[in-house]
Amino acid sequence: MEFVQVLQDMIGDLTSEPEPIQIKLFSQNPALLETWAPKVADAIRKDKGVVDVLNGIENTISGPAVNFQVDPSVAARAGFTPEEVATDAAAILEGEPAATPVVNNDRAYTVRVRLPSGNRSSLESMSNTLLTSSSGRTATLGSLATITELPPQTEIRRENLQRDVSVTGRLEGTDLGSAASAVQKTINDLHLPSAIRVEYGGTYKEEQKSFRDLIFVLILAVVLIFIVLLFEFRTFAAPTAILASALLSTSGVFIALLITRTTFNISSFMGMIMVVGIVAKNGILLLDADQKFRAQGLSAEDAMLQASRRRLRPIVMTALATVAGMLPLAFALGAGSQMLQPLAIAVIGGILISMVLSLIITPAVHYYLSYEETHQRELSPVRVA
Repeated sequence: MEFVQVLQDMIGDLTSEPEPIQIKLFSQNPALLETWAPKVADAIRKDKGVVDVLNGIENTISGPAVNFQVDPSVAARAGFTPEEVATDAAAILEGEPAATPVVNNDRAYTVRVRLPSGNRSSLESMSNTLLTSSSGRTATLGSLATITELPPQTEIRRENLQRDVSVTGRLEGTDLGSAASAVQKTINDLHLPSAIRVEYGGTYKEEQKSFRDLIFVLILAVVLIFIVLLFEFRTFAAPTAILASALLSTSGVFIALLITRTTFNISSFMGMIMVVGIVAKNGILLLDADQKFRAQGLSAEDAMLQASRRRLRPIVMTALATVAGMLPLAFALGAGSQMLQPLAIAVIGGILISMVLSLIITPAVHYYLSYEETHQRELSPVRVA
């Protein structure tokens, strides 16, 4: 018996990873898998927050099996080759592709040629099916092959042609990262045989992959913002000052998540990337005004003070407007808003702290770097032709 949220179950099915915790045990020895899979399930069941644990041992019976073993010597005397018998047997059950496909509306369709349904209605009908060899000789399938009835077969699962058993579990009252770390420690303490290879799948695997992708996106966003700012201001001081403030503003994301006791997940990671872009916009407003005041003849210090006074209201108002727009999501108002709630909390935390950092870190870093650049130009020797 499982208790699962409908939305969680749908997302799990779409990602082909239906369970948050999934421990894949690979081994060519089925007895070893059947022995250790229940032990692994019993061990992780004791971890805090791991519930609805299934050991992955499937007792599904697919029904009795029948084995047709072709006797090469008997087939040769009857004028058949083992390949011909196998091809004819396949034509009885599932059909064989015709040599020439059928073309319809400029598309080629493969046609399967299969014997009538009466030839496969029963085991006796299959045995009495008359086969014709390439040399024109005939014989029944039962006379060319030894028929052996096997006991009911259990379901066998494979991944990448390797036999495996998946031990799964759901979470309750804990986050995915903490539960996955506890499960990995538990598995390591079991000291599984070397013949068993362990892989961790489920939602945890998808989350780790998404985190790696988002880290790449974050780095790419920072690089692209730096390039754009470099073309706009034509100096390294301004882009460095703006990105310094933007990256430090991400601390507000973690503070907000800590205060609200929200986990750092894919949604909040996306919110952190959004914060970098929003805070960079505040830095552009500030340094653009600084350049205008410097062009009017003010000193570097006076220009920065005037720019901070002039841009204080636009920076605060745009930040508050963004926070107000995120509040419904932050309070999880409306159907489906729980999925985006961490994103809204992350954006609100980052923007609130950026209002302070944009007016402190950006001016300070830019003033220091621009002063160093000016000082270096003044000290550099001038060559006279």
